[in-house]
Amino acid sequence: MADVAALTKTFEELYGAEIAHPIRAFHAPGRVNLIGEHTDYNGGYVFPAALTFGTAMLIRKRDDDQLGLASTNFPLRKQISIHGIEHRPEDDWMNYPKGIVRELQNRGLQVGGYDILYSGAIPNGSGLSSSASIEVVTAYGLLTMEGRPADTVEIALLAQKTENEFIGVKCGIMDQFAVANGKKDHAILLMCDTLEYRHVPFRTGEYKIVIGNTNKKRGLVDSAYNERRAQCEQAVEDLKAEHPGLTLLGQLTLEQYNASERLIPDAVVRKRARHVVEEIDRVLKSIEVLERGDLAAFGQLMIGSHNSLRDLYEVTGLELDTMVEAALKVPGVLGSRMTGAGFGGCTVSLVHQDSVARFIEEVGQVYTEKTGLTPDFYVCDIGDGVKEL
Repeated sequence: MADVAALTKTFEELYGAEIAHPIRAFHAPGRVNLIGEHTDYNGGYVFPAALTFGTAMLIRKRDDDQLGLASTNFPLRKQISIHGIEHRPEDDWMNYPKGIVRELQNRGLQVGGYDILYSGAIPNGSGLSSSASIEVVTAYGLLTMEGRPADTVEIALLAQKTENEFIGVKCGIMDQFAVANGKKDHAILLMCDTLEYRHVPFRTGEYKIVIGNTNKKRGLVDSAYNERRAQCEQAVEDLKAEHPGLTLLGQLTLEQYNASERLIPDAVVRKRARHVVEEIDRVLKSIEVLERGDLAAFGQLMIGSHNSLRDLYEVTGLELDTMVEAALKVPGVLGSRMTGAGFGGCTVSLVHQDSVARFIEEVGQVYTEKTGLTPDFYVCDIGDGVKEL
């Protein structure tokens, strides 16, 4: 968690100390999806959890209509007017908080002037949701400062709308939702199209969540993502012959899919659809085994998820496969899988605490030998969603 005293000192160096208004501190976490990949846009379940590290935001009211924006992570800092906010590429990371201010204004909230300092502990481009973390902490902090109710489900939707319309990234709701609604020692079973959710205990005991960042630049993601979505939509069209009301693959049980799969003529489309339906089934099985406290069975489901993403959905690639294969050879590892969109990004593994150092050393060594890339590893605990510190 952020060192608020040190950040307060930095804040006062940037913006001055002698002002009547108090400095307040907020925090939003990063997130990892534990299982349930490429199910969100198919109307299925995902199973993310908030992490203990994320983005801290220190904020203080101003007596004018200016917004001071600064970060300990980037040299770019500016003072802008709260009126006429527009997306500007040269404003880089600042577009995330600017987009939130604009969205709040669109909803009728007259946001006042503030000085804001961000400090992020989420590595950029790691796939652990640094952008969602900035968006959610900004929305929560501003609503709190303005004396408005800060409904975390509404905040997630507001942050997603900012990302979709102001930033121009057509993301789903999972990242913002997990960041806003996380709960310590729990993961979130979330149905993405209805936003029905519940917190499921995820007590790892002597096991740690270790995230491995492949540090592979993801070039293919957009085109491959759009192609996978189109293939899933094609599967739905084919299956309508027996399920006329079907709009999303997630509406079918595995049994229903098995009985109707023959209706899909294209072998590749069949593979994509099978991954989605089986992955949703794995998420539901995960809830059962976790409620019994059976972490070993959950680890097996993680491995099944990765194998399916590799063989049926084909979104893993050399880097992720190498990292998962190396992980599963280390004693004390219950499960490992890619997490996120694929073609690079991160893996998530469940590793016994006594094996963590060996895991990082051995997986790192094998990975670098095979790929020529140097990975990063983060040992994580599951924490709370957005809150005031």
